[in-house]
Amino acid sequence: MNISWSFHTFAQLSIDELYSVLMLRQEVFVVEQNCAYLDCDSHDQDSHHLLGWLTSGYEKELVAYLRIIPPTTPDTHPHIGRVLCHKKIRRHGIGKLLIQRGISHCLQLFSGKQIHISAQQYLLGFYTDLGFQASSPPYDEDGIPHIGMIYEKDTKEPK
Repeated sequence: MNISWSFHTFAQLSIDELYSVLMLRQEVFVVEQNCAYLDCDSHDQDSHHLLGWLTSGYEKELVAYLRIIPPTTPDTHPHIGRVLCHKKIRRHGIGKLLIQRGISHCLQLFSGKQIHISAQQYLLGFYTDLGFQASSPPYDEDGIPHIGMIYEKDTKEPK
């Protein structure tokens, strides 16, 4: 599977890239997961965006995505969120590559040691294998069970 990766600030996203991001996020989070929520939450403009494109000849399709929300105060930490893979590429290791790249970018951008995520609870093992540790009890987010998790740079390098 030929995935090409690009990393952008919000201002660097083209209109077509932004449209692809918003369309894929709605397809996965709103339609596929049957979750009515406001996806455009005012964090995108300050975030960094990692896009994974499935390429075939001259065609490319956005199939993987995450955003990195920067720390907003000196005592907060960056947050990886809106993590998704299109259903046609799941179970091929692309999600693992996506998170590994997200962690690497996060550590390059921000000098802090911790990265926070709000993981869907059923993915606890997936994120634990990548070096995250649970940091909260399970909670409901938009009708889906989630759990807070933290990646500590010195604890484990991403596999």
